[in-house]
Amino acid sequence: MSQVTKTPWTQPNLDVPDPKEPVRSRYAPGEITQRCDAAFVSANATLDAIAATPLPEWTVDTTLLRFEQAMGDISDTTLPLSMMSYVSPDPAISAEGAACEEKTGIFMVNVYTRRDLYDAIRGVTPRTQDEARLYTKTLRQFDRNGLSLPDDRLAKVREMKAHLSRLETRFSTNLNNDNSTLEFTLQELGGVPGAVLAGFKKTDHGTYCVTTKTPDYLAVMQGAGSSDTRKRMQYAFVNRQSVENTRLLEEAIVLRQQIARELGFATWADYKIDGRMAGKTEHVLTFLAALKEPLKEKAKAEMEGLLAVKKKLDPSATAVEAWDIAYLKEKLRLEKYALDDETVRQYFPLEPTMQGIFYQYSVLLDIRFVDVKDAKVWADGVKLYRIEDATEGTTIAYLYVDLFPREGKYGHMMMYQLTAGRAGPHGSYSIPVSALIGNVRAPEGDKPSLLSHDDLEGLFHELGHALHTSLTRAPYSTLSGYNVEWDFVETPSQALEEWAWQPQVLDAISGLYTDPAQKLPTDLRTRMIEARDMDAGMSYSRMLMLSDEDMTFHTANGPVNVTSISDAMYEDMMGICPIVGGHEPATIGHFMGGYDAGYYSYLWSKVYALNVYARFERDGLTNTTTGRNYRHWILEPGNMQDGDVLLRGFLGKEPGMDVFCERLHIPVPVK
Repeated sequence: MSQVTKTPWTQPNLDVPDPKEPVRSRYAPGEITQRCDAAFVSANATLDAIAATPLPEWTVDTTLLRFEQAMGDISDTTLPLSMMSYVSPDPAISAEGAACEEKTGIFMVNVYTRRDLYDAIRGVTPRTQDEARLYTKTLRQFDRNGLSLPDDRLAKVREMKAHLSRLETRFSTNLNNDNSTLEFTLQELGGVPGAVLAGFKKTDHGTYCVTTKTPDYLAVMQGAGSSDTRKRMQYAFVNRQSVENTRLLEEAIVLRQQIARELGFATWADYKIDGRMAGKTEHVLTFLAALKEPLKEKAKAEMEGLLAVKKKLDPSATAVEAWDIAYLKEKLRLEKYALDDETVRQYFPLEPTMQGIFYQYSVLLDIRFVDVKDAKVWADGVKLYRIEDATEGTTIAYLYVDLFPREGKYGHMMMYQLTAGRAGPHGSYSIPVSALIGNVRAPEGDKPSLLSHDDLEGLFHELGHALHTSLTRAPYSTLSGYNVEWDFVETPSQALEEWAWQPQVLDAISGLYTDPAQKLPTDLRTRMIEARDMDAGMSYSRMLMLSDEDMTFHTANGPVNVTSISDAMYEDMMGICPIVGGHEPATIGHFMGGYDAGYYSYLWSKVYALNVYARFERDGLTNTTTGRNYRHWILEPGNMQDGDVLLRGFLGKEPGMDVFCERLHIPVPVK
């Protein structure tokens, strides 16, 4: 024991990643399990040594900083393993990744409910401002797991939190592994673009096999002229894993209530929102309530416009059905703006468009994206980029880009952190690694992958998260990158979404896939931008609806029927009935993926994001000085300062609601 405790803490020895494979991308059967279990053994040995340190030898180095290093090490080891559950084309490897993710969640619960570690860390005095920040945030993590409780109640919280972690992981794994498909005849798919049909698998008897992955789903919902086809498609989409995931979600909600009460909070929402920028549940509910009526009115007017379109197609129509919305939006977009998705796609082939997006960020943030040739990756079509500091030429980060659908892959778009930024010895800094995972239309024959404008906006958004992770300079991994207050985490990504709508940006990144010199035509670009707010009421109403669902789930006392709550809120916000027999909450990964009592953050952060964008709009979208200022205040600090401090530093003022309400074309709420 004395040999261990007398060894002073030293900053982590940060190995330089393999430039062709910064994280392991291929695994033999059983290897993920072995590596995952070995990581826990190693981490527990270090944690036990910290806990065994005699009181006279308690210092910041031997307790707090050593603990921080151990937590950074375990995350950097297990996150790449767990990600395989979202991306691996091998079901066995994916299952091992999911098991590692579940074990990691339970491990974290066990760590942050250890009183011996808590006492050792609490018993020291930070020497610097940075150490004081880490000290406060680390102890808060322990406190939030029940360290103020007597041992019997602490053990109860530990057990419940471990069970909750298992429920959440299984929910996500079910969605990742969902391979629901439907069969349609060519006639039933009438209206779906030929380029999309060519990508569908055909059965032996000549029908088309359509998955419920986002590209297939949207193509059918937007293009198929048959109402029955769209209804079948939507029913399948909102019933993915419905029986099992509904059970898991409802069990998790009751379990969260029990945990919150044990920890001294009236509701799970009170527990989760405590310490965030919103501060209190009441502030969130007031914020959402202020938006409700204005957004409902906008959605109602837009729904009336869709009904008018439907009546032109079918004079006997009296109502818009849930499965009509995407289809009628496309018809209205074509009718009012002479705009259709397939025409827009021709100007956004994936590879040159990505290079264009990278160039925008490069100019703005003084960085470069370098394509790593012959990189080792987990599946065909995955690419690896090295992010460099443009001034110094040094490697800042690595970014994997995995955008094509495949069986067993995560079904939407997200950024996944693989290794975190943190300080090393002699002024060194680790090289963060992250992955941008999405599902866009795959290449077909000689035709490249072509992006919709929604795809484009999604890429800008997720790259905002990736840059938050990549450009961090926070000294501690648990406080670096996007490990910030949950209702601040969407701010960088939502701010950078705005670039996808600016004429000069669209001009710069577009190019006809058959002739790159032909940029997006000016009139088409203008119509795209004009059409942006065509469905803003419905889009933001849906965001508000999911936020309200989430808050209703997590302010409840007792069992909840998530489906009936969801259906009632859909009808209230959208003004029409949801599809009968649907179970949409079972398909919303956010409710079991960290956004529980946090879905409101998309709207809350949008207020901050539009304030951030307003400064760029004033200074110039490629103003490198402002971009460096943005790096300094928003991207680099991580959680070394509170979000409101970072916003004031960048904006020079408090962010207001005015720019947000102006964007939504609604009145500013009266305080």
